[in-house]
Amino acid sequence: MTHNEKRSHWLKEGLLTTGAGVLYGFTSVAVGHPLDTIKTKMQAQAGFEKSSMFSSLIKIAKTQGLPGFYRGCIPPLIGSGIFRSLQFSTFESAYTYCQGTWASEQIPFSPGTEYRVIVGSTISACTRAAIETPLEYIKVRRQTGQDWQLRKAYTGFKVTLMRTWGLMTTFFILVDYGRRNHADLFSRPLLGPFLVAGCASTTAWWVVWPIENLKSQVQSGYGKEVSLFKRVQFVLKERGGFFGLYRGIAPGTLRSLVANGCSFAVMNFAQKKITQMGWRD
Repeated sequence: MTHNEKRSHWLKEGLLTTGAGVLYGFTSVAVGHPLDTIKTKMQAQAGFEKSSMFSSLIKIAKTQGLPGFYRGCIPPLIGSGIFRSLQFSTFESAYTYCQGTWASEQIPFSPGTEYRVIVGSTISACTRAAIETPLEYIKVRRQTGQDWQLRKAYTGFKVTLMRTWGLMTTFFILVDYGRRNHADLFSRPLLGPFLVAGCASTTAWWVVWPIENLKSQVQSGYGKEVSLFKRVQFVLKERGGFFGLYRGIAPGTLRSLVANGCSFAVMNFAQKKITQMGWRD
């Protein structure tokens, strides 16, 4: 569903997409980590609570230099190639496996979305959250200048799963819609996939941003250890009201548009090369 190439057996399709997804993961971290660092500090580090994106950028540049923007990048650089490849391969496997079953029927009152898009998104989200949570925990701790402990690696798993399910479901629904209704754009080399994935991922992040904000706070240990509901109450009362839940959205939006757009363009290019080399035959 993330490409318009001729599909092979569902298991083979999953394996091929795993390889292409590794390229997506590496590209995403290499391009987007500096903006992710700014976002995390704005959300979850003392001293950055009232800093804008630009002032946070200046503060990091003055105190830590260029390496400061890439603090904590090693875990996601290594792990992103794994969980991002699996998020796509598990989706593609499930989507292809469900072809011709009840799950390939359209959901009533939807814009043509089939049940298998939701099925694949759910499997993708669970797989990604299981692998991503410890990597995100380490990354967030390093970005905020703190040490991490192995026994706390799954801190924030529940909120990460909630965020990831909303993120993956929204993303795949939008990409599926673009693939079906704007195939000409999807087939354009590099620019087409960049626009489709960049817009889809950015919209998906906007949908789940309040949960992403809470995840950063939980994993960084910001404030007291309280329930998510009480964290929401705290942000609403003490950190800017409703818009406080969307803190860090500016660098997050830029990161999503550029990093995911570039990454999806690279992955889509790889999918075309796989077909040209005859690996789907």
